Amino acid sequence: MLFQVGGQGTRPTFFEMAAAQQLPSSLRAALTYSLGVLALRRPFIHKILDYEDEFFALLMLVLETHSLRTTDASFAESLYGLRRRAVNIKVKTKDNIHSKKKILPLDSPADAIHHNGLEKRQKILSVVVLVVLPYFRSKLQYVYNREREATLQASLWGEGEERFGNIDYFDGSGNSSASGSSSGEEASTTRRCVMKRIQKIIAACYPWIHAGSEGLSFAYQLLYLLDATGFYSLGLHVLGIHVCRATGQELMDTSSRISKIRSRERERLRGPPWLKAVQGALLSSMYAVLDYAQTGLIAAVFFFKMMEWWYQSAEERMSAPTVYPPPPPPPPPKVAKEGIPLPPDRTLCPLCSQKRVNPSAVAVSGFVFCYSCIFKYVSQYKRCPVTLMPATVEQIRRLFHDT
Repeated sequence: MLFQVGGQGTRPTFFEMAAAQQLPSSLRAALTYSLGVLALRRPFIHKILDYEDEFFALLMLVLETHSLRTTDASFAESLYGLRRRAVNIKVKTKDNIHSKKKILPLDSPADAIHHNGLEKRQKILSVVVLVVLPYFRSKLQYVYNREREATLQASLWGEGEERFGNIDYFDGSGNSSASGSSSGEEASTTRRCVMKRIQKIIAACYPWIHAGSEGLSFAYQLLYLLDATGFYSLGLHVLGIHVCRATGQELMDTSSRISKIRSRERERLRGPPWLKAVQGALLSSMYAVLDYAQTGLIAAVFFFKMMEWWYQSAEERMSAPTVYPPPPPPPPPKVAKEGIPLPPDRTLCPLCSQKRVNPSAVAVSGFVFCYSCIFKYVSQYKRCPVTLMPATVEQIRRLFHDT
């Protein structure tokens, strides 16, 4: 599964190189998220997440080794149709012609730069740069974060050893048992002190190392973008490797080389016929997994993200409150035949037939009276004077009008 992304000639564009460089970190984030989703139903997957760095390093070791062995490119570079080539720069002088490696752009004259296939040493060092160094970098980042959190906690709550180190758990009778294990405790204490000192050194040095690494990466990327160098990163420069676009002939040669390698591996099988058949089936399965690793990983990540979006949208639809129209107001209470009739003027009190003073309503019916009138009536008769519904003075509500 290869993609050709714009540009002219064999020199990849800056965006191709940036995409190839960011693909492993994006793939790791997607795999971590997918495993986290699966761990909700399968708790044993949490064991994999506990060793996330080791698991991803092992996965990338297999993928990068296979990709460099078969295509002379890293896992991400082969996805974008790129290839790694050893740089052999020939500089012509008047006396002789000698070869040496130096920083030159890829569009230099054809007689100055020659690209050869990767040597075995360059492939091994490429695996180290692509897998081993990122693994150690993630471990240093983890140690630095832990040490920073410990320093923050110590600044807030104080050192744990200072709070609990002075407690004497043994009296005089326990000296013999304590002396028996004193040597082991001293060794463990020394080991802890050494580890703490190493962690403090890492915490002090890692920010500078990280800043220097990021600064060099930025400088190389800026020079590559300005066409001032053919090396996209410091690792490629140290290894003397240029990344070029793969031509159609190179893709055909790669396919034929893979076929030859696999045919030779099948010829090396030894044993009875049934054992050869089993080994051949295992090799075929392994080849199929490696061939479709790129497509399979990207398709799996896309599938999990799509399922997450699908179920999240369904949950949002189910949990979203349903909007109903407001209910109609209740019908007005009926006036009892034996009750006090309502005056034609709604501003008058039904009890005193005067303009209402301190208007107050009875909660059971909603009719409005003077506060003094309705308070006396309800206190005496325990009902609404209009509807004759039972009521108490606690159900009288004062009404306040804006003046």
